[in-house]
Amino acid sequence: MKLKIATRGSKLALWQAEWVKKRLEKLGHEVELKIVTTTGDKILNKPLADIGGKGLFIKEVEEALLRGEAQIAVHSLKDFPTQYDKEHFTLAAIPKREAVEDCFLSETFETLAELPHNAVIGTSSIRRAMQLKAFRSDFVIVDLRGNVDTRINKLKKGEFDAIILAYAGIKRLGLIKEVKYVEVLDTDIMVPAMGQGALGIETINDEEVIKAVKPLNDLWTEVEVSVERDFVDELNLGCHAPVGINAKIMVDDSIKIKGVVQGKDGKVIKKELLVPFDEWKYVGREFADEFKEYL
Repeated sequence: MKLKIATRGSKLALWQAEWVKKRLEKLGHEVELKIVTTTGDKILNKPLADIGGKGLFIKEVEEALLRGEAQIAVHSLKDFPTQYDKEHFTLAAIPKREAVEDCFLSETFETLAELPHNAVIGTSSIRRAMQLKAFRSDFVIVDLRGNVDTRINKLKKGEFDAIILAYAGIKRLGLIKEVKYVEVLDTDIMVPAMGQGALGIETINDEEVIKAVKPLNDLWTEVEVSVERDFVDELNLGCHAPVGINAKIMVDDSIKIKGVVQGKDGKVIKKELLVPFDEWKYVGREFADEFKEYL
């Protein structure tokens, strides 16, 4: 089957699209890429929350699908909203997840704990900023936009004492050795975003296209991110909100869930839960209920 993948043109987006392309080609399909420039890529001088959030990275890609220029889009699942146009699109597959953690990068300091008083940390994520302030209230958080290379270059130029990025992106692009110090942050310190480390393969609502993509789906990853997406959806919070959620299937098939939100009074609320595997279909929403009183 001939297929086109709509993708942003950043190195990470292209890596992700190429990764999916190769696997679809192994299944016997003929695949090419369609590069789309999004509003989120064009406006780099304002915080994401001020210009519409991470949905900006999705909108133009979906419009390309609606115009028939492609049948598939590959997203970082943490950027893909829980509410989307299900009349025209389907989240057809979620491949096996990469590392879920965030990571600390610095040219001067080995770990987050070793940063000096009033250290300047770059991040575009309200979720990360919230948890960094909870860890150390003296940290100075500065908005950091741009692709992964741009952010690392700003760190190397001395604009920040450290920056925080998703570990999965650093691994996928082979950039771990580009920075002197890299510390993978434990999820007890920094609860990841919903779907972090996972890819979401969105397709048009065409049975043949969905059938072509479906073999790339990983059931365990689908379960974990479904719990996370249900949690965020139940709280009616968007991709750019101060919320973190991580579900992990343990070796005994139980599911360990960590959640964090910023309450209406600015206080950071963090909770954990361990449930049997067979509760996965509704535990995300039930866990979310425990946070509603704070929002």
